[in-house]
Amino acid sequence: MRSEMIRTFIRMGRANEAMFTGDEIALVPCEYEGRNRQIGCECTFKFNLRHKASGGVAGHISLRVGDSPEQFYLGHIGYHVRPLFRGHGYAADACRLLVPILAAFSMRSVVITTDPTNMPSIRTCERLHCCLESTVAVPVEVREKVDISSVKRRYIWMPIKP
Repeated sequence: MRSEMIRTFIRMGRANEAMFTGDEIALVPCEYEGRNRQIGCECTFKFNLRHKASGGVAGHISLRVGDSPEQFYLGHIGYHVRPLFRGHGYAADACRLLVPILAAFSMRSVVITTDPTNMPSIRTCERLHCCLESTVAVPVEVREKVDISSVKRRYIWMPIKP
């Protein structure tokens, strides 16, 4: 199932086709990365968020598979919505569209981290019914290695029920 998901991702990305589609956005594969030694993840799926009505790129989302000390602070999912498209819940929609990949990789829960002052991202986590696990200080060596802020809120999202 994993290898089939990777093949489908690569094929659809080459064709610039949506892999997952919601009401207002679609996820279009843009980059697959195998093992990343810098952040210690097994692989990363990167998608553009295509705004269906305009055809424009509304932002992007990444799913990092695996666990490592760096991912403890980075989280499994990272997203960015462009200013013109903010305020519509697209980040939460994009996260929900990732569920088939989470299932293929047996990821019943994932971590989403955010800065304590990033209210739009905190609202996204709330929309997803994430549980705030903790607020943690990011060690200097991790900050230097992956260029993130000094404090992160760790949210746990459990989209796949046991």
